[in-house]
Formats: sequence, C-alpha cells, structure tokens
Amino acid sequence: MIGKITGRIEYRSTDHVLIDVRGVGYVVYCSDRTLASLPGNGEAVALFTELLVREDNLQLFGFPTLLEKEWHRLLTSVQGIGAKGSLAILSTLGADGVGRAITLGDVTAIKAAKGVGPKTAQRVVIELKDKAPGVMALGGTLQQAAGEAPAQTDEVIEPADLPATQAKVRAAGVAPAAAQAEALSALSNLGYGPGEAASAIAEASGTTPDLETPGLIRAALKLLAPKG
Repeated sequence: MIGKITGRIEYRSTDHVLIDVRGVGYVVYCSDRTLASLPGNGEAVALFTELLVREDNLQLFGFPTLLEKEWHRLLTSVQGIGAKGSLAILSTLGADGVGRAITLGDVTAIKAAKGVGPKTAQRVVIELKDKAPGVMALGGTLQQAAGEAPAQTDEVIEPADLPATQAKVRAAGVAPAAAQAEALSALSNLGYGPGEAASAIAEASGTTPDLETPGLIRAALKLLAPKG
C-alpha cells in the first residue's frame, strides 16, 4: 500500500499531477482544491495517498492532509459515491466543509458537488452523520501527527486561562466534560474561535444536559450558523 508520496511535480493536468520520486513517475489524482494548492512544476511536494485497486487499473489519489484522506475513505464507503464523486465533494466543500455539512444534515451543500444527485447526497448525510463528529474531533490530532498543526497545550483549554464564556463549558450540570472537550476540539478544527465555540457549547449543553459529543457538536453548529 502506498500511503504517502514525496517528490517533485513533473507536470499537472486538469485532474492529476505526475510526481517524480527518484526517477519513478507516479500519476496522482487530486481534488480541484488540492491541485490549486500545489506548488509549481519542478517543486517539491508531499501528499498522503490512497490506492484504488481494480481488475484492469491501479489509481492513486492524493490529499494534503490525513483529515481529507479520512473523509475520502468515508465518502467512498457510501453507495453511489466512487473516487470521482468523493473528489467532487471535496473540491466543492473541502474537508472542513464536508464535516460541517454532514453534521448539520445539509444535503443541499453535498449535492452542490458535480455529479452528486439529491438521493446520493441524502445517503451521504444519513450514513455518515454519526461518524462526522468523531472525524472532526480527530482533525487536530491527525494534523498534528502529520506535522501540519501545532500541538494543543493544556493552557489553551484550562478554564483559568479562558474568558468567562469558555469557562461555562466545564460548568457542572451540563453535558459530560469529555463530550464538551471533544466538541470544543471539533469546532476549533473547523476554524471557530475558542470564545464563540465555548459559548455555543455551553448554551447547547445547558439546554440539553444529556447530549453526547455528536449531538453537542450539531447543536453548537446550529447556534453558530449565520442567521437569516
């Protein structure tokens, strides 16, 4: 199994790049977002890869982060979503956008991807909604493992060092502390500031104290969604 490729870009096409690894060229298919983010020809690049094995063909798919690779794996597990469909969804939404759309049950966002119909988009949401919060919460860990993000320190999440709104996340009588911490991590990975994320989690857990991580993330995201 080829899990990662590091080399120099020989050339690029509309849906793939050729990466030279010590004289051996690998054709790697990528999403539009990934292709746009890659350096120019002749420059060094590293991509995590997934190998698709068929009777008559072998194809490599490349991802800039382990998080995006994990979403590709999950998306292709859904009936009707092949490798091209997964790349189309990732091209349209990005890894973070996929997690947000699935968690919120946003079928419209999923079906905006090229070639993805409403029934298939609905199937994606239904089959992956329970897995999405876990992947989102692991986002930071996956990125840290790949050297793509600085490690989180205890100082970032300790109540004594947080604004009053963040301290509410660990208040007694709300959702379990572990669920709150995982939800806060997931929202942080989606780009929300610690203050607004903590406030939304505190409000959601205060309203429904028995929420576990998936439900807490969904409730917080709904509170953070733009109004109107």
